[in-house]
Amino acid sequence: MAEIAEAGIPVTLTCRVLKLSRQPYYRWLAAPITPSEVVEAYRANGLFDAHQDDPEFGYRLLADEARDNG
Repeated sequence: MAEIAEAGIPVTLTCRVLKLSRQPYYRWLAAPITPSEVVEAYRANGLFDAHQDDPEFGYRLLADEARDNG
């Protein structure tokens, strides 16, 4: 969305075409992703990848591994 706005296309028009409201965009613009959300996403991706690599790992084992590794 920022790239589109930099190209000179109004945010209002872009939101209307994408059928989005402007308020959530401006709320996100004021407070983008926090560092803790980035860490949480990396952890979730790691758990997902571990499960994809070896589906034998159940949620209990994955939860234990996550707890042990922080």
